[in-house]
Amino acid sequence: MSALKITVMNSGPLHLTGDFEIVDAAGHAFPNQGIFSLCRCGKSARKPYCDGTHRAERWENEAHSDDVRIPNA
Repeated sequence: MSALKITVMNSGPLHLTGDFEIVDAAGHAFPNQGIFSLCRCGKSARKPYCDGTHRAERWENEAHSDDVRIPNA
């Protein structure tokens, strides 16, 4: 399988594709088939999955890599 790629969708979820595993606080894995959409709007009834609620809520957010500043460690 390929390396993990995370795509920040404008006004939508984080799309994870590739080889990865997501686990809950108890260490139980969430099922995935090489693709996973994580909620960013906070409104999903199926967290951590995106259920599309961002569309009904008209949630808007654009993310651009040049807007991110990494603080000095």
